[in-house]
Amino acid sequence: MSLLNDRLDALRGPVPAKGHDARTLAALTANPGCTRRALMDAAGVDKDAIAVHLGKPRPLAASSLALRNGAIFEQKVKADGGAELLRLLREVLGLPLNEAAHTDLAAVGTQDASLQVRHAYTRTAILEAARSTGSVRTLLDHPILQLTVAGHPVYLEPDVVAFQIDGVFHIIEIKSFAVVDGQANPTKVAAAVTQAAAYILALRELLQSEGIDANLVSHNVILITPRNFSRTPTASIVDARKKIAALTRQLNRLTHIEPLLDTLPRHTTFDLAYDQDERPTRDTKELNEALQTARTHYTPTCRHFCDLAYVCRSEARDEDLIDVLGSDVRDDLGGVDHITTALSLADGTRTPAPDQADLAAALQHAHAVRTHLRESA
Repeated sequence: MSLLNDRLDALRGPVPAKGHDARTLAALTANPGCTRRALMDAAGVDKDAIAVHLGKPRPLAASSLALRNGAIFEQKVKADGGAELLRLLREVLGLPLNEAAHTDLAAVGTQDASLQVRHAYTRTAILEAARSTGSVRTLLDHPILQLTVAGHPVYLEPDVVAFQIDGVFHIIEIKSFAVVDGQANPTKVAAAVTQAAAYILALRELLQSEGIDANLVSHNVILITPRNFSRTPTASIVDARKKIAALTRQLNRLTHIEPLLDTLPRHTTFDLAYDQDERPTRDTKELNEALQTARTHYTPTCRHFCDLAYVCRSEARDEDLIDVLGSDVRDDLGGVDHITTALSLADGTRTPAPDQADLAAALQHAHAVRTHLRESA
């Protein structure tokens, strides 16, 4: 492990490793084929700092207004000792009683050691509940869990951990996107459930470390969102098993990072060479060359979760890759990797390979229709 850590440290440079949170862990599942991301996440490289240095930062994912609305909605759900939250839990989980022990762990600990102290209190509260022989109903607000990522502990903060009367833990995610007529934005739901999957794995890791059955943590996520266009909260249960399995595979990939490191040329580093004023001085051409030694797999969805998305998009455009057009186009043009190849097949200036005959015919038909429409316009 020491040799591996040395290699990862060299890849990152002499700066502290960038920590993970549930969002960055969830992002691992969105593009599992990207070697560049896997290496950087394992080494704790600050991808945002690299993108900024190269002049291609990712825009802010959420506006201040959206963040404020989210905070207001969460406060409403948790107000009065979680009274509204408890009502929702009674509906979806069938809790028979009107009360539950509500503990806000955000108020625990000192300013300089709050994460560690809150994690210790969270651990104690969860283990006491798991080992209890009585009817325990516990709501832990702002708990701190810990998950091992690439051999290192990462602190995670779920919205709420609930302990149901029949002895099963549930992760509760509170999100401010609306459910309208029973339907929500599938991309936002998937992101929320994937984030919750990280919390489920962390809670299971805690129980397993004490010899307690990890199946006491439900694979179902309780998602609380506004109903329709009001701020009235509603709760739904979402099965997270696929997301849990996907995240587990990616975490296992980070713990077996050596084969990916072996693909890099010796002395490759993503070090930004900070000066004494903490300003990056690394030559951008040299940094780009270092990045290109790690295979990337850009898709337009990378813009939603990866800080390096616009760097990789620029590379994909320079290489004329089909990937920049999206997964649907890439799948439709299976076997064709470059846009210029597709265009030359469409206008007939390129002779198709035997396995491209049907695709070439379809492209030529589309080209003919487009030409006809332009001429008749």
